Amino acid sequence: MARTIHLVGLDCGSTTTSAVVATARLTTVALGRVEITDVTPTYQSEIVFTPLKGERLDVARLESYLDQWLNAAGVDVSEIFAGGALVTGLAAQRANAAEVTRLFETRLAGSVVATADDPRLESWLAFLGNCHQLSLDHPGTPIINLDIGGGTTNLAWGLDGQVTATACLNVGARHLRFRPGTYELVGTSDYGAALLEELSINGSPGATLSAADVAAVVGRYFDWIDAAVTGDARAFATPLGRMHLAAPVRGVTHFDTAPVVTLSGGVGQLAYLLARGGAIDGVTPFGDLGGDFAARLAAWPRWRAGLKTYSPQGLGRATVFGLLRHGTELSGSTIYLPRPELLPLANVPIVGRITPNTPALGVAELVDLAARSTPAGCISVGELTDEAASVRAVGERLAEALAGRMQPFERPLVLLLEPNLGKVLGGYATRWGTLDVPLVVVDEVPPRDAQFVRLGSLVEGTVPLSLYGIR
Repeated sequence: MARTIHLVGLDCGSTTTSAVVATARLTTVALGRVEITDVTPTYQSEIVFTPLKGERLDVARLESYLDQWLNAAGVDVSEIFAGGALVTGLAAQRANAAEVTRLFETRLAGSVVATADDPRLESWLAFLGNCHQLSLDHPGTPIINLDIGGGTTNLAWGLDGQVTATACLNVGARHLRFRPGTYELVGTSDYGAALLEELSINGSPGATLSAADVAAVVGRYFDWIDAAVTGDARAFATPLGRMHLAAPVRGVTHFDTAPVVTLSGGVGQLAYLLARGGAIDGVTPFGDLGGDFAARLAAWPRWRAGLKTYSPQGLGRATVFGLLRHGTELSGSTIYLPRPELLPLANVPIVGRITPNTPALGVAELVDLAARSTPAGCISVGELTDEAASVRAVGERLAEALAGRMQPFERPLVLLLEPNLGKVLGGYATRWGTLDVPLVVVDEVPPRDAQFVRLGSLVEGTVPLSLYGIR
């Protein structure tokens, strides 16, 4: 079985906004599993400045752009299988940022819509969108991807195509805004204002930064990035350093060989241009420090050779490409879903994780917490094996907790597990259908330390889903 589907992604960042539309195929592989394959971008919109209305995102203009881009791509909304809305950097800190994802969810009703407004997920997506294939093509070579935009630098460490660690800095090119072609300030973010004060630089609108001022700002930004890459925590020990550390390094970052550094995002794209002999037209062509930042990155001795040798795919659109290729998963074909009308479900909190070793009281507490969650509650199930005893242990404790509740479940309970055991676990948990519980058990879900899940409607025996809120 093979079916062509359409995917769409919107990236609303600190500086720019763009969209990508792709075709893909639902393909049946070994043991009847259905996978999303052959993801091929078919339309890339123009890159526009992120529209603002005062200090808020201009959602009406974003909606107009989305309509325009979908029309240009020749894709009807009803044909879209899944999508993603990335609200990143300084855009994610705007007071009405959530309206962008709500817009996307409304316009693509019925599709699975993954959203990314948390830094670790952005880091993960940027690695997969920029250098996943590069990492697979160079087995044993560790890679650190730096996704540098207007507001943030998202870092991800990876090996053999797998992300092993993530971090994020509030470091980017647009914390200081200039009149294009000059260093005359027209505005700053809170982070930019704090840095200028620390460096004793006049940050008033209309003030002009000297070459030394610019070098000092870019130098401090680069010091923070280099400290994050090398694991030097001392750079973030001061109040200003802590302010610029959005998400500290988490995961395994020690490798036997020195990592290769790859870049993505708008600043990364400029750095590759310079490293390969290109030039940037004038100073502050976009009204920010992107060119100055890129020049410092391209000239750094430890990274310069790698920038010339290793060619990642995503560059300026890495996060949205990562979302298109890796943001939507498909369940296995042995899901437990007696009531398909329970789906779709959006923004379901994952309240905790149980294993065969979780005591009955712990299972009951998580079931109670899930029962009070809206619009549904989700529990991750781990450490199951093909041995019947492990599935039975978890299933019987779930059944005990469900049967012991004083009030019936009013909202769905979702269980996520990695092995292909959804129907078996659902059977044990409901005592083979004798407990009246709105239960959904989705299997073959990749392990990911996420906080939320979105579930689409049943499609050819599988459930499309997205995991987000990476911890």
